[in-house]
Amino acid sequence: ERGGNNSFTHEALTLKYKLDNQFELVFVVGFQKILTLTYVDKLIDDVHKEFRDKYRNEFQQKGTLGLLNGTFDFKDDFMRLLREAEESGKVRAPTVMKTFEQSLKSQKTVKCLIESRGEKPKEKVKNKKNKGSKKEGTEAVAAPSKASAGDKQPSAAGDREELTKDEILQKNREEFFKRHMKAGEKSSKSPKPEAQKEKGKKPRVWDLGNSNAKVLDYSNSATNGSAEACPVEEFDPDIALGDRNREPGRLYDLEYESDDETEEEKVIQNPSKPSAKKGGLGGMFGMLKGLVGSKSLTREDMDPVLEKMKDHLIAKNVAAEIAVQLCESVAKKLEGKVMGTFTTVTSTVKQALQEALVQILQPQRRVDVLRDVMDAQRHRRPYVITFCGVNGVGKSTNLAKISFWLIENGFSVLIAACDTFRAGAVEQLRTHTRRLNALHPPESHGGRTMVQLYEKGYGKDAAGIAMEAISYARNQAFDVVLVDTAGRMQDNAPLMTALAKLIAVNAPDLVLFVGEALVGNEAVDQLVKFNKALADHSMAQTPRLIDGIVLTKFDTIDDKVGAAISMTYITSKPIVFVGTGQTYCDLRSLNAKAVVAALMKA
Repeated sequence: ERGGNNSFTHEALTLKYKLDNQFELVFVVGFQKILTLTYVDKLIDDVHKEFRDKYRNEFQQKGTLGLLNGTFDFKDDFMRLLREAEESGKVRAPTVMKTFEQSLKSQKTVKCLIESRGEKPKEKVKNKKNKGSKKEGTEAVAAPSKASAGDKQPSAAGDREELTKDEILQKNREEFFKRHMKAGEKSSKSPKPEAQKEKGKKPRVWDLGNSNAKVLDYSNSATNGSAEACPVEEFDPDIALGDRNREPGRLYDLEYESDDETEEEKVIQNPSKPSAKKGGLGGMFGMLKGLVGSKSLTREDMDPVLEKMKDHLIAKNVAAEIAVQLCESVAKKLEGKVMGTFTTVTSTVKQALQEALVQILQPQRRVDVLRDVMDAQRHRRPYVITFCGVNGVGKSTNLAKISFWLIENGFSVLIAACDTFRAGAVEQLRTHTRRLNALHPPESHGGRTMVQLYEKGYGKDAAGIAMEAISYARNQAFDVVLVDTAGRMQDNAPLMTALAKLIAVNAPDLVLFVGEALVGNEAVDQLVKFNKALADHSMAQTPRLIDGIVLTKFDTIDDKVGAAISMTYITSKPIVFVGTGQTYCDLRSLNAKAVVAALMKA
């Protein structure tokens, strides 16, 4: 699924590879990363061509593994190709700079460089008139007009020289006043508006509004934001929880209902009616139904289909750069592959793309939060999760959802309010804490408070508050610490340095990047710069980077799920949680096949 990138760097080595899909071969060349070898691409192409042509018959008779497991002699050919590539890649001598005597400027005289005042240089006039003239006839017609213009120009310049500076200034003033007088006459003739609009703005009166301002006055409140003095608020649990029939503590998979079956039924019932959809993926697959009879696929066969697929992926919110790389990977994977008699190019390319997308979304390292929390419990320490991301993506809201999920699985949670910048951030977390305690009161858990808020107000050092919260959680035997951080743009260097400091000092078990599903190209920029900032500003030798992703606002995008592909492709990190709504139960785990089904929908 990453075949578009034909190089891989590991520590001090760089590997470049090339695929031969016809005979299922991989050619790999390795070299020191510090060396800039310009001939590597030529070498691997030459070796691929020479090796394939030399042993083509053996491949067809014995098979690829039959040849490679046996004996074959290619050393002399390889050394010859290496010498040829080295010779072609030798650095050529730099071109010698021209001397001043060889340049065109030296041939010009001082007289032609002097321009009299008010006179345009003749060369520029000629160039402007010759611009765009391609035919000889037009050049011939333009020649007399040039001559006449050249005759008039010196006389105009001579008249200007005869006038003194004061006279020229007076003349310019008169022309200026004449122009303004004409403009004033035109404006006076314009009709006046019949009635001027009334100044000021009328206040809007809302239907459900309250005209009594005292009802909205909270300035004399005795509570002043303290959690102890605030009364326990009454609210409907059904609104906070959503689905009451769910299994408590279970993280359901993301679901997507595919319309493929219903579309197939419609096609069978109405075979005579042409498809009404144009420009979509269904129309794309219907356009190129050319059958390929037992021949190897070429790039020319795939290019029209891949172009349509690239446009489709971009329309589904996949970042443009990643859509191009995905299509390039599919092309390299299929180029030279032999197809069956009754297989279309479109279906083959579509199948390869689907497999690549599922492979991207399935994580290389699975993040099992519940297992890791239980492992931390055995070591008698809290499991620490840090949330980071840009402004307004839903960090605090999804932190509360994850808190609810952990509480339902029997773990106690301490929320560290490390967003000491945004107004209302601490109060928001305090409200969530009250609601979570109302849903899971201490009486239901043996008198133990399942969620608490650790806060030190505003304007404090976030890294210090996180450290104190982790120490407090260790002393009070909390199972999990959720660290909420301030939203910050990826270009803000001081704030990114502060975030890197918080992560480096406290060494959390899991660093989650919270990103919204609404973004396309911006998701790539955010993740790349967040990871780069954490690496650049970290004081550790092996810097701590993002471990996983929380994808929020997934319920707002319908089938435009491309941000999931963009984020996982760029970082190779798994999407741990998916936010799908406003209630505490609207939290899902990613289902790769469901996301790909939504992505491939026409």
